[in-house]
Order: sequence, then structure tokens, then C-alpha cells
Amino acid sequence: MALLPLVEILWRSLFRSGIPGSGPFVQHLTLWVGFLGAAIAAREGRLLALATGTFVPEGRWRRAAAVLAAAVAAAVAALLCRAGIGMVLVERQAGSEIAAGVPVWVGQLVLPVSFAIIALRIVWRASARWPGRLVASLGLAAGLWISQFPGLLEGKNPWPGVALVLIGTALGGPIFALLGGVAVLFFIKDGVPIAAMPVEAYRLAVSPTLAAIPLFTLTGFLLSESHASERLLRVFRALFGWMPGGTAIVVAVVCAFFTAFTGGSGVTILALGALLYQALRQESYREHFSLGLITACGSLGLLFPPSLPLILYFIVSQKVAIEDLFIGGLLPGLLLLGLTAAWGVREGMRSRAPRGRFAWREVAGALWEGKWELLLPALAMVAIFGGFATLIEAAALTVLYSFVVQCFVKRDLSVRRDLPRVLAETVVLVGGVLVILGAAMGLSSYMVDAQVPAQLVTWTRGHIHSPWVFLLALNVFLLVVGCLMDIFSATVVVVPLIIPIAAAFGIHPVHLGIIFVANLELGYLTPPVGLNLFLASYRFGRPVLEVTRAALPMLLILAFGVLVITYVPWLTTGLLALLGRP
Repeated sequence: MALLPLVEILWRSLFRSGIPGSGPFVQHLTLWVGFLGAAIAAREGRLLALATGTFVPEGRWRRAAAVLAAAVAAAVAALLCRAGIGMVLVERQAGSEIAAGVPVWVGQLVLPVSFAIIALRIVWRASARWPGRLVASLGLAAGLWISQFPGLLEGKNPWPGVALVLIGTALGGPIFALLGGVAVLFFIKDGVPIAAMPVEAYRLAVSPTLAAIPLFTLTGFLLSESHASERLLRVFRALFGWMPGGTAIVVAVVCAFFTAFTGGSGVTILALGALLYQALRQESYREHFSLGLITACGSLGLLFPPSLPLILYFIVSQKVAIEDLFIGGLLPGLLLLGLTAAWGVREGMRSRAPRGRFAWREVAGALWEGKWELLLPALAMVAIFGGFATLIEAAALTVLYSFVVQCFVKRDLSVRRDLPRVLAETVVLVGGVLVILGAAMGLSSYMVDAQVPAQLVTWTRGHIHSPWVFLLALNVFLLVVGCLMDIFSATVVVVPLIIPIAAAFGIHPVHLGIIFVANLELGYLTPPVGLNLFLASYRFGRPVLEVTRAALPMLLILAFGVLVITYVPWLTTGLLALLGRP
């Protein structure tokens, strides 16, 4: 996936034309990497799920909950497998080609194969004992039976099935089962062939720009698995360490840098949490503050390019240019970063944390040591805004750059020992996200076909007449969505619903995108199921309630920032107007 776009850049510079079939092959490689990654995630028990299953008391009750959740998830995976087979058979008869004589159905084959593996792995991991696995396999059998005789449920009330899927997800089942299960039940109720589900997943996976997400994710993993964080920590300490709360400011900046590449995946907290927590505690910052700051900063950079959520918003909305979203997110991102830094300054003064002396020699030495990492965002932005590369090609350039720097220049990673592990981690994460996106795309497609967006527009315009009131209601709605859904699935499901409503109130499309991502960023800290709360609890071995209390001040501060972003649209559109972009 990385090599083809790189060769494309070279080929275009030499021969003034692209490589035939390069784009379609990269798109289908995204499909294969994503869904095989989901199968690997299922094997390792790492499919993304809500953390609500941890609320079930340990012992036999939790074991029973795990079996029930697995039975429901296996049923949904079996349904999606059967639907994928139907899609492949139809496409095989059509005889379409990807490029160079490779049939499209070969590319699509990964969907039913992956869902079959996922279903079997879910059953296997349902319990350590055979009776539990046998009960879970009943769900798999039920899914196959329903897929064979969908007419039995046609026209029937789907809500009992939806309730069962909701219960299974709440008990710890994977998120894709919730989205895919609800979509399939409503498709069957309306008499729509369930093959429509994998068709939508396929359409999203082979979109022209989706490959940028796994490529930028790989760049983020190459950085987080090396000593790049230590070099950046030194750079920002040299620049800000003399200020009150300097180390807290440094933590916020370093987290924002990494999250811009890894997205809201939790990599920042898991990979950098220990290093940053130790740096804060060594300089006398309170334990409570340190825990809350790192928890909040785990999603702080989602508005900075090359933000993965902004890329996905661009793909789903099809209303704005990705360059406009990157530009529009700069000032709002700096506002949230500045508010976090201001809280750090307050804490530094309160705890009387030691302050270093500003020394030009240390600044110069730190900048020289960290120059390779600091140049990375500039490389991506120059490639995109300078017109030298497409979004995917720019992502591939960052992969090549990070690979060369970390493996050969800095030699932090070994090509033989470390690179396979980094690639595997990337594939598992991308797979866990892409299978959710595919299921969410099916649900979104159903809602569009059912004219849900049009009905929402009519209802909203009949009950809300002020754009200000609408924006406040949108903030509340997105905050709830953000604490219940991951940012990627929320983007696919919710964005098609809110775009027509926002257009009816005259909200600038770029402003809407930034409001959306900023609210979802806040959702990572919102109890009861904000993802960062559970990741920090896992990383630092603290109860979720303790982490929630520690992060509460940051939640309130960032909520204020989101309100400012919402009601001061100039923060989003000002730079666009200055640069002459509509």
C-alpha cells in the first residue's frame, strides 16, 4: 500500500502519467489489510468493544455475560459472512475487473472469508470451557439459519432483535456487531437483500482516499515505537521548560503531535503514558493532576493535520476539500491546546513545580536532535498543499520518511526484529476500525434509504428556528454520541444525518466538520464510557472512577473550548477567508 503510491510519484515525475491500475490496487489492498486485520483482531480478542462489560461483577455472571455477548456477535458475523458470499457470487457473474485482468470478486472475497474467521474466533474465545463455546455456537447457527431464510423475518417487528443486539454489545460484544446487526435486521424487515451490507462496506473500503488512514496510522506507530517521543520531549522542554507549568505544557504538545498521526485510537496514552506520567511526577506535579492531564491529552491533536478523523469526515461528507478541513482545524486545535496549557501553568504555579533555565545551547541541541521528527508534519503538508502529491501519496511519503529515519538514521527500530511487530500492531488496529466502519456504512445507507435525514430536517426546522439553539442542541447530541461511539463509526453514521440539517441553518460545511470532530474529541473524556477513561485506567492500573474524577477539570475546560469553537465560527473560517478559499 505504501510502495505503489511512492512509485506513482516517481513514475509521474518521469513520464508525466500515472501507473495504470495503481489506484484501484491500493484501494483493494486497503480492503484486504483492513478485513484480514479484523480477523487477526478477533483471534487476539482485540475487536473494539464498549467498556460497559467491565461493569458486570466478576465470576460466573461475567462469564455468562461473555458467552451471551459472543453468541450475539457470532450471529451477526455469520449473517455478514453469508451476505458477503452473495455479493461475491453476483459480482462474479458481472465479470468486472479491478485492473490488469484481476476480477473484482477476487478483491471482494476477503469480506466473507474474514467474517467467517471472525465468527469462529468469537465462538472460540467466548469461554475457556466447551459448554460455553457450545452455547455461543448456537448464535452462529442462528445467524446462518436467518441468512438462509430471511423471509421468515420480512415485515416483522425488528425491535426485539435490536434489543438483543444492544444487550449483547452492552455486555462486552464488539461494536461492529451492534452496527451491523441493527442494519441487517432492518434490511431484512424491509425485504432488502442482506448483500447490501457488504456492498456498502466494500464501497467505503475502496474509496479513493481511505488508504490514507492506515498509512498515517503506520507512521504514528513507527514514531511511538521508537525513541521519537523522548527527542520531542527534550525539544519542547527546552522551549517551554522555563515557564510555570512548563512540563505540563510539554506533555500537551507531545500528545497532540502523536495523536495527529494515530487518531483517537488510544495509542498516545498506551505508548507514551508511562514516560509522560513519570516526567510530571518527577517535577512535583500532583498525582491527581498528572493522571487527568495525560487522560485528556490522549485525544488532543485530532484537529491538527493530518488528522485521521478529519480525513474520514472528508470521505463521508463529500462536501468539503480535505485541505479546507486541515486549515479550518488549526486555530480551534490551537485553542484547545492553549486552554490545556493554561491549566498546566496554573497547576505548575500551585504545586511550585521546578522550572528550568532557558538556554539557547540546549534549545539548539534539542532541535538538532529532534529535527527529523519535527520535519515530518511539514513534509506531509508541503506535499498536499503544494500539489506534489495526493493525500494517499503524502501518507505514503510519511511512511517512507519515518521508516528511513527510525530504522536507518536514528536506528531506534530494527527492520528484522521490530518492523514486523509494528506492522502487525498497525494491521490489528486498522482492522478493528475498518470492520466497524463497514458495518456503520451499512447502517448509514439504510437510514438514508429510509429518508431519516429528510425527516430530521423537517422535524428540526419545525421545532428549532435559531441557528444558535440548533448549534447548542448539536453540541449536546454529539457529546452523547461521542461518549457512546468511537469517533470513526460515529462519523460514518451521524455525519450524513447532520449535514442536511446544518445546511438548512446556513452552517458553513467546514465549520460543521470542526464542530463535529471537536465534540467527538470531548466525548473521549465523557463518562460513563469515554474511551480515554478506560485506556488510562488500563495503562496506569487505577479504577475508572478515580480516572474520571482526575479528568473532570480537563473535561470542563475543553467543553468551554468546544463552545467557543461552536459560537465563534471565525476561528474555523478566518484562515480560509484570509487564504481566499470559499
